[in-house]
Amino acid sequence: MIWLLRHHAVQVAPGTCYGRLDVPLSEPARAVRLPEAVPVISSPARRCAKLAAASAPAFTTDARLLELDFGEWEGRAWDDIPRPALDEWAADPWGFAPPGGENGHALLARVRAFWDTAPRPLVIISHGGPLRLLRALAEDRTPDILEPPPPLGAVLHIR
Repeated sequence: MIWLLRHHAVQVAPGTCYGRLDVPLSEPARAVRLPEAVPVISSPARRCAKLAAASAPAFTTDARLLELDFGEWEGRAWDDIPRPALDEWAADPWGFAPPGGENGHALLARVRAFWDTAPRPLVIISHGGPLRLLRALAEDRTPDILEPPPPLGAVLHIR
């Protein structure tokens, strides 16, 4: 069994591009009731690690659970990113990488590497991008980078 948890709301200006940028939660982490004696592995980003610390007596972190790296776009307003670059990314999210960042194939490769070595059962605390791919892997279906991510604060249980 797998539990997928997405961090709560973050403290960032509306319209800001953030993925790998380590932004704080907008309020203290609210503990989530987790199954006992099941390993908890979290993204090392503080928005995930704080949720893990509030919810589990012990947890580990794994950098493969970090959000997509938007490179030079991190922390910039979406409106300040050149429209042609955004259009190129929208046309090919699997293949296009923002300058200094990663593309969907790279995100899937590291998430799959985590998935292939992770213990079961397991609680995973991460971000929208990795969680949408992990959910597909846990459900034994083809990952879709454009699938809607779980909502902020979501807890998904997959048997």
